[in-house]
Amino acid sequence: MGSIWKEENNALVANISFKSFEEAMRFIQECVPAIEELNHHPEWSNVYNKILIKLTTHDSGNVVTAKDRKLAKQLEEIYCKCQ
Repeated sequence: MGSIWKEENNALVANISFKSFEEAMRFIQECVPAIEELNHHPEWSNVYNKILIKLTTHDSGNVVTAKDRKLAKQLEEIYCKCQ
């Protein structure tokens, strides 16, 4: 997986941060089309400029699947553009 992702507890997890709350919110908004296109909605939280993203496929028993890896790649590409 790319540099922002770790595989732990049957999930892909990314802890990322931005320079400001506004940049973090911009990243979230830019992720929406990819998330909707795949119809694969991550668990995530945002506190000021920090975002925690967790990807796992609930329909497959809460394990990492190709769907998670595909979305992770797309989210990482968006993150890299936002930096």
